Order: sequence, then C-alpha cells, then structure tokens
Amino acid sequence: MKNIAALGALCAMAGVVGAAQAETVTVNGSTTVLPAMQLVAEGFMKANPNVTITISGTGSGNGIKALMDNTTDIAMSSRDLKKKEADDLAKAGHKPVRFTVAYDAIIPVVNNKNAVKELTIEQLRDIYAGKIRDWKEVGGAAAPIVVIGRDTSSGTFECFQELVMGKTRVSPRALLQSSSGGVVQAVAGNPNAIGYIGIGYLDNQTHGLTINGVAPSLDAAKNKTWPISRDLFLFTAGEPAGAAKQVIDFMLSAEGQKDVEKAGFVPVPSAK
Repeated sequence: MKNIAALGALCAMAGVVGAAQAETVTVNGSTTVLPAMQLVAEGFMKANPNVTITISGTGSGNGIKALMDNTTDIAMSSRDLKKKEADDLAKAGHKPVRFTVAYDAIIPVVNNKNAVKELTIEQLRDIYAGKIRDWKEVGGAAAPIVVIGRDTSSGTFECFQELVMGKTRVSPRALLQSSSGGVVQAVAGNPNAIGYIGIGYLDNQTHGLTINGVAPSLDAAKNKTWPISRDLFLFTAGEPAGAAKQVIDFMLSAEGQKDVEKAGFVPVPSAK
C-alpha cells in the first residue's frame, strides 16, 4: 500500500511539473496574416507539444491595442505601427519590436460574372471615392458598382488608403467588412461588387483584376512589379522571450517560411 501511495504521489508530482512546463502563447491581430500564422502554429505545436498557441483574427489595430493592454504576446499586423500607437506603447513602458514575416499584395477582386478584367490605379481610386458608379464607365455592362471595403481597424484598409486612395477618402457608400474572408464572400455573392483582399485569400470564388497592366500573381508580388504591395509584420512589446520568441523564430525559419508561402504570401529573403 505504501508503494502504491508513493507511486501515486510521484505521478501527481509529474503532472504538476508537466503543467508547470506547459506554455501558452497568445497571438492577436490581422486577418490577413491569420492564415499564415495558423499554418505556422500547427507546425510549431507539432514540434513543441508543450506549447499551445491561441490565435484571434480581430484586425491589425485591435491586435496592437491588445499588445498595449498586455492581453496578447504577439500582435499580427498588415501595416506598420502608427506614431500614436508607438507613443502609447512607450507611455505604457513597452518598446515595440517589429518582425517582417512575409510580403503581400493587395488584390482588387470582382465577381466571376463581371466582364471587367483590368483597371488603372486612377479608375480604382475613383470607384472607391464614388466618382465612378457604374461598370459601363470602365468597360463593363451597365450596372451600379457595389463597393466593398474594410473597416478602419484593418491594416489592409490602412494600406489601401495609403497606396491607392492617397488623400482621397473612401465613399461612405462603401459596405465595410471586418475580415478578408468577409470581402471574398460579399464579392462572390454579388455580381456587381468590387472588393480588395490580401493575395493569400485569392481563390476561384472571385476574379483578381489586372492593375496598370500587371496581372495579379505571386510572381508579381515577388519581383515587386505589383503596384499595391506591402510588408506583413509581427510585433511584441519588448524583445520576445521564451515560447513567444520560439514561435517568431520558427515563423522566420526556412520551415516556417514554407508555411508562409503555402498560405499564399511571399517569403522574406533572409529566411530562404
């Protein structure tokens, strides 16, 4: 009986030690980075069964806010920090550290039934500004254009505003979606709709438009000929340590970058 009791005590102690060694890494932010992060997390957890990664796709701005609030270990972002965000992090005693983990292309997409295959940046800007309201104005059939955009917490929205709109504001008529997946569904369900997504979300549900004579493709993103391209980031509040550092290192490794490419993004050169 003493031996059994002793064995039970050892098992209980082993369970406590195992629980103590288990770690959880929280990741929050960009829905664009999300599919790559999910693949990376699967590979990492397979190799590191003592670490659990929890991922939430809430938008770049919300991920960075979660970093300020100490409710996430890693923030995913499809844009760089704004000055105010950097200042707020500094006021909270955090020194943000940025990691470029992939390159992306923002692709304007239309419904597969739409005959329009190509636009210029100027036409795209005018559509989103509400100056062009009918598809016949850009070579399509006569039909009102339904503009699909992203909400303001989205890094994709921020980049689209900077790279396409400039100082021109998006029309208040635009129907806003909280995720790239939402844009795909909205455009796929409406023959008159136009939206924009990260290249990782481009599939046969919608049709990517040629812009300024350049067809949307991974090669165009790789060779920097695509006119609407950007970097994708992970941020931490200070130098990462422990399991959070291991996750970031894994994503930047050759193995992790294979997952980045599998998700439809361009791997960073330093990781090849």
